[in-house]
Amino acid sequence: MNDSKLFVFLICVLAKFFLSFSASDQVNSFESVPDLEKSMYMAIDGYPCVRLLNLSGEIGCSNAGRANIVAPVTRFKTENKLAEPSALLVSMAQFEDLFARLSIDADFSRHVVGVLVESGSQLQNGLKGFSPDKKFPQAEFAPYQSGKFEWNPNGSELMWKAYNFPVFLLSNSSTLALQEIALRNEKRKKSSTVDVADFDLVMQTTKSGTRDSESCLREQTCLPLGGYSVWSALPPIIVSSSKKAKPMILTVASMDAASLFRDVSIGADSPISGLISLLAVVDALSRVDGLGDLDKQLVFAVFTGEAWGYLGSRRFLLELDQHSDAVSGLDLALIETVLEIGSVGKGFTQDDNTFFAHSTTESATNGTLSALKDALGSLKTQSIKISRASKSNPGLPPSSLMSFLKKNPETSGVVLEDFDAAFTNKFYHSHLDDLSNINSSAIVAAASIVARSLYILASDKKEIKNSVLNTININASLVEELLACLLSCEPGYTCELVNRYIAPSTSCPSHYVGVVVGEPSSLPYLGNVGDVSRFVWNFLADKTAIPSKNMSSTCPKGCSGNGEMCVKAETDGKGVCVISTTRYVPAYSTRLKYESETWEVLPHNSSDTMGEADPVWTESNWDTIRLRVYTVQDTRFDLLVLLLGITVTVMSYIIIVISKAFITKALKRD
Repeated sequence: MNDSKLFVFLICVLAKFFLSFSASDQVNSFESVPDLEKSMYMAIDGYPCVRLLNLSGEIGCSNAGRANIVAPVTRFKTENKLAEPSALLVSMAQFEDLFARLSIDADFSRHVVGVLVESGSQLQNGLKGFSPDKKFPQAEFAPYQSGKFEWNPNGSELMWKAYNFPVFLLSNSSTLALQEIALRNEKRKKSSTVDVADFDLVMQTTKSGTRDSESCLREQTCLPLGGYSVWSALPPIIVSSSKKAKPMILTVASMDAASLFRDVSIGADSPISGLISLLAVVDALSRVDGLGDLDKQLVFAVFTGEAWGYLGSRRFLLELDQHSDAVSGLDLALIETVLEIGSVGKGFTQDDNTFFAHSTTESATNGTLSALKDALGSLKTQSIKISRASKSNPGLPPSSLMSFLKKNPETSGVVLEDFDAAFTNKFYHSHLDDLSNINSSAIVAAASIVARSLYILASDKKEIKNSVLNTININASLVEELLACLLSCEPGYTCELVNRYIAPSTSCPSHYVGVVVGEPSSLPYLGNVGDVSRFVWNFLADKTAIPSKNMSSTCPKGCSGNGEMCVKAETDGKGVCVISTTRYVPAYSTRLKYESETWEVLPHNSSDTMGEADPVWTESNWDTIRLRVYTVQDTRFDLLVLLLGITVTVMSYIIIVISKAFITKALKRD
């Protein structure tokens, strides 16, 4: 018993001596495990590139296996030669150089296990351009054969490739922290410690081995890309009315963008400038009297999923074919012409204030082009021009109108854009297409032209006095407010305009399409509908509405009259009853069917002209996505500590044996 106590005493003395030897002068106290964890790990704010799948394979990013990836942080330099697995910190100026080298240098790429991308303000000024999309985005859906035409000269196709390592875009604050860490690691080449990045980007599809959309949907390790489009009529269409239905002028825009980094799909010029222009047009026309007396019906549609195979417009056309509740009041045969507001945020660049009208056929669209020019003439300005797009172009640029043209080659339609033969947006489908990439004056100008041209078209060639057109004016303050709400984190979705209609789930805008959760429906559970779709629905329903006769009705339960619906119900739980024709339309692949709480891929239907080219995009599920940094000891130092520990243990045993013998001998003498 005495020997045991002596052994414990000596071990404690040695341990205390060893700890005092190895500890730093500063003593930290931890009250909980989270306190200890915070002192060890630095959480990094970033935006991941995630794994997407289609019928033929994968794109995007994921950890290679089922475990976290841990590697030292190293700054990428063109002359880099890596001797060990590394997480490379790279600037946007060198981003494409890095991925070009990864594609040709097998030895180098074998050692790259993660990529950290720097961010910062005004990066666009130092770049000639950056677009991870293709040079002809979605060429497979074009109604003509010119796949090699370059609408997007800066396209690198980086977002369409699969990477078996994590890629994160850093926040501004995390960029500064990682720059300091990379510099510290560079100075510590002979040190016993190194700062490493710990990537937790394990995708469920990677873990389960479901490497395409059909298998991952079957195993429920992914969900289809999609959401909810919105359409509205001005004035409202009374479905039960005995009046003969009018021909329709359909004005469309898109609400979803794409990017290599899922949650930074801002899309300021492409396509949100067009969306803001459309909302401003509806606002302006809603203040005009007598729209119900015009010869044609105005209809507005905002599609989502257009960046991923024109999901919104194709599903909209299918719903029209099926005469579903989502499009009740509409008739495809009555749609006389389609006017799409595309990218218009850069219409005022380099002293060239020109918008370009891309049309389906010259003869079919003469009326629309004439209306656009008459509308411009009524503005009495020399600073804005409208030109017909060059005849040398192979056809329409990438746009929702392609879906209509594929459905019916005789469709009359025009796409209004800020470019002629090539995108003026150098940052198409990248995180750099932000608020700094556009100007509000161009959006106001485009909206002014569209609003007046729609009135002219709806009047069906009747002579219109300038005094009437002069009453149709765009609210420039509303445009500025929409820009701040939809394209900036300050104020973002916390702005007064958005909060007047909905209770947003987040504050920072991103226009990635997202995934379809639950069963698609024309009356969806609002928790499954994205913030932008809900805002657009409420905004359009409010602006296109006429007051309900029963003003005392409780909302939403009391909104049961013909054409009645409840708007602004999210904000105070009460809302307002109005008469409006505004509806949600599910937006997802026409090759998918939801049944018994599972998704099924349907065989190609010959009547679906774009279905054969449909990749059927899905997004992998995941448990957590996390990025953190911490300091580790060099393995050689760990080995030294192990050897020292063994030495101490052996020495302790020798000391105990000697001490025991000495004490026993001393006691015998006594």
